[in-house]
Amino acid sequence: MAIRTFVKNWLILSVSVVGLSQSLWGQSPQPTQAGNPVFPGWYADPEAVIFGKQYWIYPTYSAPFEQQVFFDAFSSPDLKTWTKHARILDTTAVRWAKRAMWAPATIEKDGRYFLFFGANDVHQGEIGGIGVAVADNPAGPFRDYLGKPLVGEIHNGAQPIDQFVFRDTDGQYYLIYGGWSHCNMARLKPDFTGFLPFEDGKIFREITPKNYVEGPIMFQRKGKYYFMWSEGGWTGPNYSVAYAVANSPFGPFERVGKILQQDPTVATGAGHHSVIQLPGTDEWYIVYHRRPLTETDGNHRETCIDRMEFDEQGRIRPVKITVEGVPARRL
Repeated sequence: MAIRTFVKNWLILSVSVVGLSQSLWGQSPQPTQAGNPVFPGWYADPEAVIFGKQYWIYPTYSAPFEQQVFFDAFSSPDLKTWTKHARILDTTAVRWAKRAMWAPATIEKDGRYFLFFGANDVHQGEIGGIGVAVADNPAGPFRDYLGKPLVGEIHNGAQPIDQFVFRDTDGQYYLIYGGWSHCNMARLKPDFTGFLPFEDGKIFREITPKNYVEGPIMFQRKGKYYFMWSEGGWTGPNYSVAYAVANSPFGPFERVGKILQQDPTVATGAGHHSVIQLPGTDEWYIVYHRRPLTETDGNHRETCIDRMEFDEQGRIRPVKITVEGVPARRL
């Protein structure tokens, strides 16, 4: 009887020790879910990126244009626990920017962090457009890099907003941007101070696909270029995301269809997104904003993360927007 009791207690202790070690080393067989929204507050147009062992999200502070005068950033080691970095850039550091600071796009190059942003909701003849800020740390503080907009005019009918920076496999960086249903691509100089002309001498090449409205991004997977954008009106329930695929970053991009949109049982206005690929895997997440069912204010948008998957032909499967989000995952 004593031997049997000893064995039973030893087994209980062993299970407890294994469970403790899994918890300590982050190897729990049932990881907790990140949950949506991923952090509190009204934030939209999220740019998600991985720097080192941290996930970062750079969103628009979602408020009336006159109050959109700064950017916050959020970092996380596991997609579940987020740290807020307040006012990494604001209009006091950008003399030409007065309001409507939108949709930051952030990239690391040569040990520095560059934040591309739109400001002033610029129209023809007005001062504003797409600017660049720089910092030595992804948490900032960022400072104005050029002292003027990088793109301050209307080219090919595209409002200079919603910028995205794409690095091709040959090392060339491109600026992809545009509102008002037009999208441009331009070759960035290596120091990001301006642009290099294309072979035909043009600086801004239009790559607008059918039904494009705003919010472009681009990524590569298995040798193909995926171009994604937002459709519909950002204040309405039918804001959504569609995509196209091509063999070149310049297209031609033939629209395939929508992959992200509202679910009337979860949230509305799902759109303006970015994507992250977990390093060394074919696991992808889509980071986007949406509007809670309880909200009617156009600016009441929150940031969420869900899975983005591909079928055997490389097509993006329709995304299921969830409350649970994705599993907590350390890099």
